[in-house]
Amino acid sequence: MEAVPFIGVSRHRINIDGTGVTTLAAFHGCPLHCRYCLNPACFGKTNNLPHYTPQTLFDHVRIDNIYFLYTGGGICFGGGEPLLRNDFIREFRKLCGDAWKITAETSLAVPHSSVKIAAEVVDDFIVDIKDTNPAIYKAYTTRSNRQSLQNLRWLISAKGSEHIIVRVPLIPNFNTNADCEGSIILLQEMGVTQIDRFEYVTR
Repeated sequence: MEAVPFIGVSRHRINIDGTGVTTLAAFHGCPLHCRYCLNPACFGKTNNLPHYTPQTLFDHVRIDNIYFLYTGGGICFGGGEPLLRNDFIREFRKLCGDAWKITAETSLAVPHSSVKIAAEVVDDFIVDIKDTNPAIYKAYTTRSNRQSLQNLRWLISAKGSEHIIVRVPLIPNFNTNADCEGSIILLQEMGVTQIDRFEYVTR
């Protein structure tokens, strides 16, 4: 497999991107264009970015193997959108085996086939749903949220709610606390049991 671009690899993250000590490996590329994008480098040129194959990334991060094993942590693939790189994640799983937990931080704004593949090799999912209101979601991301919500419903049934955290942000100038409450109610009706509610801090 050819090396693919990453916008960064960050070690020693504790209970931020999943359980235990994790390393966040953030892919370049994203299908959304969020107004307050936290990682705008995922849209830029890739010339100066680090490139890894599954093997070279594994070699780079296995220095923290003892931390992963002791705390039940592992790798969190983010981005950008990691489910656009399922072939990479699947090959990485073969290298690390079942000893490390693999988490994916995703918008689920990808084809359903990509979610099905990811569900086979990813342990836990952190889903950034933005807002369940279609108008708010489209104003913020430039896309419809229909695909994301359909994928989330399927993922709940396939993996179980215990393996899914859904993030519901208060986004300045785009939604309100009442909108967040509405999203939470809908998500709970869908079967989501773990919700991370927070507020974006914008400059």
